[in-house]
Amino acid sequence: MSKREPLTVLDPEDGTGATACCPPLTERPLTPAEAERTAVMFKALGDPVRLRLFSLVASHRDGEACVCDISDVGVSQPTVSHHLKKLREAGLLTAQRRGTWVYYRVAPSVLAAMGQALTVRS
Repeated sequence: MSKREPLTVLDPEDGTGATACCPPLTERPLTPAEAERTAVMFKALGDPVRLRLFSLVASHRDGEACVCDISDVGVSQPTVSHHLKKLREAGLLTAQRRGTWVYYRVAPSVLAAMGQALTVRS
C-alpha cells in the first residue's frame, strides 16, 4: 500500500499553500491536526444551504460564479453572504471582487483532497 501525501490548496486569505486534508481514512488514523483540518471542511458543508452554494459554484460554467448567479437559494442575501464567508473561511472557496460583484471559485484541488480522504484503500 503506497502512502500518499495530503493534497495542498491555496489559503483563501493570503494565497499561500495550505494542506487541505488528510490521507484516506482507511489508510491510518488521522492525527489531531489532520482531523481538525478535515472537520472544518466537512462542517462547513454540513449545512444544506452552504452545500448547495458550494455545488452551484463548483458546477458553474467556467469554474466560477458571480454572487448574483448563485444567490437564489431560498434565504436572504445577507444569509447567502454569511454562508459564502463560512465556505471561504473553511478553505473551500476563493473570492475575487470585480467592480460591484464578487466571483467565487472552488479552491484549487479541494474536491480532490476531500475525495482522497474518503477513498477506500485495499
